[in-house]
This record gives sequence, C-alpha cells and structure tokens, in this order.
Amino acid sequence: MIVPPVHSHPKPRARAGPHTGDPLLFADTSSAAPPMNNQGYYTPGYNIGGAPVGGPEDAGVNNLFADPMASAAMMYGSSLANQGKDIVNKEISRYVSVNKLKYFFAVDSKYVMKKLLLLVFPYTHQDWEVRYHRDTPLTPRHDVNAPDLYIPSMAFITYILLAGMALGIQKRFSPEVLGLCASTALVWVVIEVLVMLLCLYILSVHSDLSIFDLFAYSGYKYVGMIFTVLGGLLFGSDGYFVALTWSSCALMFFIVRSLKMKILSSFSHNSMGAGATAKSRLRLYITVASAAFQPIIIYWLTSHLVR
Repeated sequence: MIVPPVHSHPKPRARAGPHTGDPLLFADTSSAAPPMNNQGYYTPGYNIGGAPVGGPEDAGVNNLFADPMASAAMMYGSSLANQGKDIVNKEISRYVSVNKLKYFFAVDSKYVMKKLLLLVFPYTHQDWEVRYHRDTPLTPRHDVNAPDLYIPSMAFITYILLAGMALGIQKRFSPEVLGLCASTALVWVVIEVLVMLLCLYILSVHSDLSIFDLFAYSGYKYVGMIFTVLGGLLFGSDGYFVALTWSSCALMFFIVRSLKMKILSSFSHNSMGAGATAKSRLRLYITVASAAFQPIIIYWLTSHLVR
C-alpha cells in the first residue's frame, strides 16, 4: 500500500524586532511631520511670509508709523497744539503780566520780617515813599515800602489753617465751614479791589497803582486777622478785642500813609484849575474810606472764630 507523500508546510518566519541594544547614531526624520505647537499657533519669532515679528499690536503700530498720511496728520496735530498754546499764553499776558507778577514775589526773609513789623507797628516809620531806579520801582527785597503779594498769599493760607484750628478746638469744624471761611475772605478782597478801581476810574485818577498793588494793600489785612484770632484764642474775648483794636489802628495808619503817596501825590502834581480842591477832597475821602473799611471786614471775618 502506497502512502501518498505528506507535504509539510514551512512555518512562517517571525520578523526580527528592532535592534534595541545599541543607540542609533542618527534619527530617521525623513518621514516625520514638521513639529507644530499644541495650541495651533506658530512659535514666537517664526516669520511667515515676511510678516513683522510680534503680536497684532506691534504690526498696527508699525503700519501706523509707516503710513505717510498718519505721519502728516500727527505733525499737523502737534503744530495745532503749539499754536493753541501760544495763543493761550498771549491772551493771558494781555491781562496778567508775568514779569509784573514776579516783581511782587521778589522777597527775602529780611524783607518779610521788616514788613511784618511795619504792619504791626507802623507809627515810627518815617519814609513811606517807594524808591525808583531809572524809572523802575525797586523790588520788595530792596525796598520795604514796595507792595508785595507774598505776605498776603501766605497770610491768607495761614488764616485758613488758623480758622480750621479754632473751629476744631470749639468742636465746630467741618469742611463746608472751612470752605465758606476761605471763599468769604477771598471774595471780600476782590470786591474791595473792584470798588477801588471803580472809584479811581470815576475820579480819573492817573497814578502808578496797578491791580496787583491794590490786591497787595487789600491783602495785608490777613496779617491783622491772624493777630486778632491768635489774641482771641490765647486770651479769650478780652484779648480778641484788644488785638482787633491794635491791628485795625495799625492797618488804617499803614493804608493811609501808603495810598497817600500813591493817590494824593499824583493828583497834586497833575491837577490844576478851580475844581482841583474838590477832587483832592474826594480822593482823600477814598483813601480814608479804604482805610476805615479794614476794621469792619477784619471783625466780620474773625468774630465767628472766637467765642
């Protein structure tokens, strides 16, 4: 019996795995995809088609400066701003002279001490005439008779602080009351200056008195107000009235002697005719009325601070 031959199928060969023993010298990157960021954005600094490096804000700024129309508009706007500034400065200089304003603040500590003593005790002062050098008045630091705005400004601020302290001691302090004291003291000075200007205009007084001079002479009352409030705080109502009397008399004497050199002297040199005597009396009355107004306003602005 013949047995047919049995064909044996060969067993499939197993593929050899990758050789993991030794490390590869070079990695095979021929079929690998280019690396991308996980968020889907290109990495910073990667330039695409020559676009500017950075965010959209940088690109917008660069495009703005690169645009000739935008540059021209910016230059035109800056020129308009400079022209507007020049116009504002010119309009301010029409009404307020910066050089004149600097003159009234040209003081030093020696002048301040002498002027304060003159305001508190003016009775022994002899020479009240303002000195000139080549038709120009000397600055306050060189002439104690020259009016200044430094003392009135500092005295106004000191009066407001002293009023706040007085109201605080009496437990009546509030920002509204303090603001009312400051605005009232300032408004009264402005009213006094305007009335003085009106009177000088009506009487056709041609003198070298400027609006800054009038503000200076009117603002010296703040020194007397400080002295009066301090007398009331330290010595009560009796001290208040004594200080009020002293400061009022000293200020009236100071105003009459100072304005006499400004108003009456200019009239005596420039006036002639039958009506000269009547006008001289009117100008004298204006000077005396301006001085007599000082005690009234000092009492009005300080009596509510002392109880």
